[in-house]
Amino acid sequence: MFKKILIPTDGSPLSAQAANAGVSFARSVNAEIVALHVTQPFAATIGFDGMAAAYAITDDAYEKASAEQAAKYLDAVASRAETAGVASTSLSVSNFNVADGIVQAAAETGCDLIFIGSHGRSGLSRLLLGSVTAKVLSLAHTAVLVYRVREEKKKDKEKAEG
Repeated sequence: MFKKILIPTDGSPLSAQAANAGVSFARSVNAEIVALHVTQPFAATIGFDGMAAAYAITDDAYEKASAEQAAKYLDAVASRAETAGVASTSLSVSNFNVADGIVQAAAETGCDLIFIGSHGRSGLSRLLLGSVTAKVLSLAHTAVLVYRVREEKKKDKEKAEG
């Protein structure tokens, strides 16, 4: 059914949880994966919060740090895929809009499914934080599987520790 699955990651624990599920899913349907990390261009940091000016970050330094961060996130997914026996490639792209970057990467790499996590936020939280997943759903011309990630709650953490 699905032969090539795009798995976007932002490096967060919840994204890692979704990526692990995506690799497991790919294994179960005998598909390969494309691990993806979307960075935003240097100009986006200047435009939104003045970070570059406040911390005297140069364009080159930002690009280098972004590339190192992307490699770290993508290596984690590739390692999980290798352990599971799933063929994988990694891709890092830059786009002002993360959802656009995901949808474009899926089309350019010939993926027939985007496997993406969702925090499951609703109401004001979703409105304020936005949802890359919701935007991907509205933009994608390929199948999208939304994996509801489980946020560890304080009580769950206390149970595990005590």
